Amino acid sequence: MSKKSHRTERDSMGDLQVPIDALWGAQTQRAVDNFPISGMPMPRQFIAALGLVKWAAAGANAELGLLTSDKAATIQKAALEVANGDHDAHFPIDVFQTGSGTSSNMNANEVISNLASAYLGSEVHPNDDVNMSQSSNDVIPTCIHVSAAVAIQDALLPALTHLSATLKKKAGDTASVVKTGRTHLMDAMPVTMGQELEGWRSQIEHAIARLGDTMKRLTGLAQGGTAVGTGINAHAKFGAKVATLLAERTSVDFKQADSLFESLSSQDTAVETSGQLRTLAVSLTKIANDLRWMNAGPLAGIGEIALSSLQPGSSIMPGKVNPVIPEAVAMVSAQVVGNDATIAMAGQSGNFQLNVMLPVVAKNLLQSIEILANASVCLADKAIAGFVVNERNISEAVGRNPILVTALNPVIGYEKGAAIAKKAYAEGRPVKDVAREETDLTDEELDRLLDPRALTEGGIKH
Repeated sequence: MSKKSHRTERDSMGDLQVPIDALWGAQTQRAVDNFPISGMPMPRQFIAALGLVKWAAAGANAELGLLTSDKAATIQKAALEVANGDHDAHFPIDVFQTGSGTSSNMNANEVISNLASAYLGSEVHPNDDVNMSQSSNDVIPTCIHVSAAVAIQDALLPALTHLSATLKKKAGDTASVVKTGRTHLMDAMPVTMGQELEGWRSQIEHAIARLGDTMKRLTGLAQGGTAVGTGINAHAKFGAKVATLLAERTSVDFKQADSLFESLSSQDTAVETSGQLRTLAVSLTKIANDLRWMNAGPLAGIGEIALSSLQPGSSIMPGKVNPVIPEAVAMVSAQVVGNDATIAMAGQSGNFQLNVMLPVVAKNLLQSIEILANASVCLADKAIAGFVVNERNISEAVGRNPILVTALNPVIGYEKGAAIAKKAYAEGRPVKDVAREETDLTDEELDRLLDPRALTEGGIKH
């Protein structure tokens, strides 16, 4: 800071003191003063989207002959700097601010205005020039969609594709490992570990498909609706041109929304997107918890696999190693479910022509996308790719499993099978030995009917 610590800025409400080196102006400063709530600024991805929207708006206004080429060029230069994160320190406004996000929109307008004015050598006005053809009421919903769609395309979908590929490879590597299946956490008929992992992979593939379907609506933008959805003060072609420019810049298929009134007044698409993220979180929790159970032990638990040893697990018990990655993934999932509840409540706050919880929707939606993407990569690389199968433990458990007698039901009936299973369990003997005593089946027939590998293929064994 220079020796003079503040400068005087003016807006429609009067004079205000602003830090002399700040790129923002009076309206941003009022928001800083009014909302000392969480200390959390708007997310980086959202600020990037603000920069991109202002860049596209200047380009569209110039194409439509509403903004001079020199002003448009300097606004676009400054806006891209904002998008690239060069000026993040000048976006200090708390997430918990005015529900329309007007403060953040004006923050961008003022920062870009000051930068563009310096580049041009003459005034570029934050409202008349940078915010031309726009309202906070269409800019902020547009930024929510742009930031979420770009984050899903660039981070989450690649992470899920990587996780799916990792699961597919591990499923192939463990396709021959026959293990005890479990229902209600109790021993059930055998499956292969490859089949188990294929189930996980299918969950992730369905998450990818669901997100792809949601993207069809997430790429619809509110820009052009201005204050209430009618497009007052904006050229009729402005919103469509903004969407086209954003699509070219991001490689996301953005378009103007079918209904600008819906886009301003509701956050249904954000709620839908969050719901898909919640479903993914539930899937990741299932996978993480299965890994924890399979890794449990190493001596007194299931002990089917050994996850990679990543760090000491106890400050008091030497040698203890914990399943830290699945635990972290489960916590991420819990956070996403909580974020989804917040977004659902926020989505209900659309009154007439505007939703008034937009900043908190943006914050929670973007956090969910980011942490799910990072967690998926960690799960793939630090848990699934490297776990080692304890084949001895698995094969011994399969051989002792009395539930194998289920395969004899078509031959000896359920009641006889139940009696054999109970006796095998009580005496700690293989079911095959007990069945040999209690039925007329030959050793050859029992070997065929009770072959664990064959039982993973389903069907009746004749």
